[in-house]
Amino acid sequence: MGVNIAVNVQSSIRIRASKTLYFDPWQIDGQPLDGDYVFVTHEHYDHFSPEDIRKVIKPDGYLVIPESMAHLTGDITTIPESHIVKVRPGEKREVSRLMVETYPAYNQGKPFHIRRNGWMGYVVTIDANKYYVAGDTDPIPEIRDIKCDVAFLPIGGTYTMDATAAAMLTKMIHPRVVIPTHYGSVVGSPVDGDFFQGLIPRDIRCELLL
Repeated sequence: MGVNIAVNVQSSIRIRASKTLYFDPWQIDGQPLDGDYVFVTHEHYDHFSPEDIRKVIKPDGYLVIPESMAHLTGDITTIPESHIVKVRPGEKREVSRLMVETYPAYNQGKPFHIRRNGWMGYVVTIDANKYYVAGDTDPIPEIRDIKCDVAFLPIGGTYTMDATAAAMLTKMIHPRVVIPTHYGSVVGSPVDGDFFQGLIPRDIRCELLL
């Protein structure tokens, strides 16, 4: 089965493989209800939207969410409570036969994403491929040796790393494919993707989906 990847806005990501995964769904058109797994990185409005989660998650789907956000899941009533999986940074666990690793996501020297909040990025393995979705973060020490095939990195600056810092991180973790996110709408310019792409070594494929 082929893989189809889409980023519809900001950091709202869909990966269609043998299962369909969503990360931080936001501003979703229609009501696809095709998400086997939905992952949330943190509680900011452009990443945690109960309305959009309800649009995409299957009735038997799984929601994976930071433990620190457990009190915010009351509006997500379309799945069993047992399918809401609460995780902390630094875990490696199986969620209904899907391997999930969690990594911290926070800012250094900025107040927007604080380490103690327990927000995170994810490495998810499906069909023998590892996908890293960084969340809103700077290039912090904990993520500089992540192993993945595809990396989704924020590049918009202000609330996250900028394109230059994201390119530096890309060279460190060296995925096969890197996809920039978190630019061109809430923060960052639409041309940030082109600038980032120009910084990436030729042996890493950079795909611009925004």
